Amino acid sequence: MMKGQETDRMSINGWVDLLSGETWNVMKIGYQLKQVRERLAKGLVDKGVLRTEKRNFLLFDMATHPVADVRTKESIVTRAVSLLTATTSAVPPNALDKEGTQCRVTRAVCLVCAAYAASVLDNAFGRLTYEDREAAFQRCDEVLAEFACWPFGSTSATGTGGSRRREGVKIGMGNTPPSGRESVLGLVQEVKREMNGEEDLSFQLIAGVLEVLSKLDSLL
Repeated sequence: MMKGQETDRMSINGWVDLLSGETWNVMKIGYQLKQVRERLAKGLVDKGVLRTEKRNFLLFDMATHPVADVRTKESIVTRAVSLLTATTSAVPPNALDKEGTQCRVTRAVCLVCAAYAASVLDNAFGRLTYEDREAAFQRCDEVLAEFACWPFGSTSATGTGGSRRREGVKIGMGNTPPSGRESVLGLVQEVKREMNGEEDLSFQLIAGVLEVLSKLDSLL
């Protein structure tokens, strides 16, 4: 599909809009993936993570998908919190998926970045103190900045990049520099070890998608 568009190259942002069905371009409606949310929900129901319930909303019966396996949710929350509260450059083992999973560190980075862009980390950080919660948000912001560019970690080398939404929002924390910088740089190094060289297109695609996520506030 993408090769057929070589004469009309589009950005990753354009492809995300097309494939997700979030565009009203009738000339390219054939590119849209149909019923994306329903298909994702069905996949999670088949895996036992969610269940399907019928609920009445005024005059209509609608299908909802509450959590069926609380352990799966708790595992994801634990992984996200462990990754964003690490105090050393080593990636905590309980922040990663099970042994044998391909690209475990990359998956963990994508998990926290997607959750951060979707603004669903507040509940996950409910068990943390105010200072720890703000520090975790700042850490996630730095992680997103480092991986939303290509090559990964280039913002550290150039000094560019910045906060998506947490810049200056650390009331009561003073003007101390953000902690956990070693942890962020450690993530960059671990992800680079999982790559098959700097020309690995799959990781370039990850950087492009994360760049789109980092700009969601301005796109919406």
